[in-house]
Amino acid sequence: MSELAEIVDSLENKISKLLHKLELLNQANTKLEEELVTLKNNHQSAAEAVSEWEEKYKSLKLANTMLGSDKDKTEAKLKINALIRELDYCMAQLAE
Repeated sequence: MSELAEIVDSLENKISKLLHKLELLNQANTKLEEELVTLKNNHQSAAEAVSEWEEKYKSLKLANTMLGSDKDKTEAKLKINALIRELDYCMAQLAE
């Protein structure tokens, strides 16, 4: 009977150790999930900042071409034509 008690004690110890390891892993998992959320938020903010700066760069580039720079005159003309088409479309929509 004492052998059976030793086996039960051994199993209890092993289960206790496994439960402790499970708790530690759950804590580590929670910490990693929080870190992941933080990193995703940082990534989203950085992506938005990059997009904003790209838009500002395009605007500055267009303004530069309109100021008489020989660079990208074709691009400026295309942009102006696109804006005019967009205005024409809006005016047509309003007229309906």
